[in-house]
Amino acid sequence: MFFSKDLPSPTSIFTAYASMAGYMMMIRSMAHELIPAPIQEFIYSSLRSLFHRSSSTTLTLTIDDDNMGMSNEIYRAAQTYLSTKISPDAIRLRISKGHKDKHVNLFLSDGEIVTDVYQDVELKWIFVTDGGGDKKTAGGGGGGRRRGGGGGRRSPVDDDGKSEYFELSFDKKHKDLILNSYIPHVETKAKEIRDERRILMLHSLNSLRWESVILEHPSTFETMAMEDQLKRDVIDDLDRFIRRKEFYKRVGKAWKRGYLLYGPPGTGKSSLVAAMANYLKFDVYDLQLASVMRDSDLRRLLLATRNRSILVIEDIDCAVDLPNRVEQQQPGGEGKNRGESQGPLTLSGLLNFIDGLWSSCGDERIIIFTTNHKDRLDPALLRPGRMDMHIYMGHCTFQGFKTLASNYLGLNDTTTMPHRLYPEIERLMEGDVITPAQVAEELMKSEDADMALEGLVSVLEKMRFKAADESSQVMAKKEGRLEMDEMTLKRDAEGSPRKNSKKIKKLVLFWT
Repeated sequence: MFFSKDLPSPTSIFTAYASMAGYMMMIRSMAHELIPAPIQEFIYSSLRSLFHRSSSTTLTLTIDDDNMGMSNEIYRAAQTYLSTKISPDAIRLRISKGHKDKHVNLFLSDGEIVTDVYQDVELKWIFVTDGGGDKKTAGGGGGGRRRGGGGGRRSPVDDDGKSEYFELSFDKKHKDLILNSYIPHVETKAKEIRDERRILMLHSLNSLRWESVILEHPSTFETMAMEDQLKRDVIDDLDRFIRRKEFYKRVGKAWKRGYLLYGPPGTGKSSLVAAMANYLKFDVYDLQLASVMRDSDLRRLLLATRNRSILVIEDIDCAVDLPNRVEQQQPGGEGKNRGESQGPLTLSGLLNFIDGLWSSCGDERIIIFTTNHKDRLDPALLRPGRMDMHIYMGHCTFQGFKTLASNYLGLNDTTTMPHRLYPEIERLMEGDVITPAQVAEELMKSEDADMALEGLVSVLEKMRFKAADESSQVMAKKEGRLEMDEMTLKRDAEGSPRKNSKKIKKLVLFWT
């Protein structure tokens, strides 16, 4: 039992405190005078680490969408994976639904937490939005037009100043397990989910930034009006490309493939791109070079494309003279200097990404050029390693017509007798007469097979008559020119034989 006489008096306590404070002030003054500043900072830092070291055993990983200018595949995988892990007790979510989706899609909103368990290790995910703007517009991969169905991409810093990222927290002792096993598990599951949902995205440029919508093009190889052998060749080439990851690594080549689609307008080049995307389940990036002014912008855009994607540059023959285009857009003669100072967009810059050093920045990518005039292209674009396979998309053949007739009219000559007009149509379609787009347009004019095919026969007859008439006009012009040249030769009969010999050679070359 303590008695009051055993306790120190308040006066003695205050005196002891004052003495201690005085000693501390004196020691501090001496330290400032005698100990150099760098050593003082080292001592203070050591003391702070000793006395203020956090007792927490939790490690938090931050997962941003941006990866040094490239898309962060882990961020995208987390978006898709966590959409299947949302708790029924969640209080704030994003919701979206495409017009072809059977169910609504849920995504994390700002501050929402998702817990996960992997090999008896508890993990906590949280989606965070920092910066200005209304938080109602934030979303962990969901909802809006850019986000699509969980596979869309949004910039890490949006136009309104917001930045979005995921935080993954767990016990520090499980760091190796999470990095080496759990993260690959998330990526694998996300790929399976995307393949199951079959959500493809079409990306296009908007102010030098990719914007995305869901790609719902119905084109498939079964519906393409192509020769069967050409279809098999393209499919076999795609399958071979997909399964040869280790082969490309072994031979030291970037895992990419280039295709050149060429032919007249209306022959199905864009439809073939969509069929390839649907077959491979690859996103499509539609790059309009007219919207890009500098090589640096092109490089940044191409680095932002994802793996397992198709990059399409349509009508490449209209965009190869890139430096001249930049100069023409600058009035008053200032365009050249300005373009040079900013590093204008050049063909060499595009080629460097196709098969130069930058081509290795990404895997499992397909690059497709389309053109109506292959002969106008720079030979540098056509060599192997850039455009590996050249696919001619020509006028509609009879085999292609039968595919269209099966699609539009339900006519299938493998199970039923061929239509009575098939022989006539086959005769009229010999040569380059009509494009698949024109055939499809005629077949859509009637649901009755007889009426639709009779209309097609009529169109084919008119086209062949027109082609024959144009051919006869050309021949008439040549004959008229020949007669004029013969008259000229007669008038110049007194000229030198050598001069007449040259004219005769020109006539021979003209007719051949």
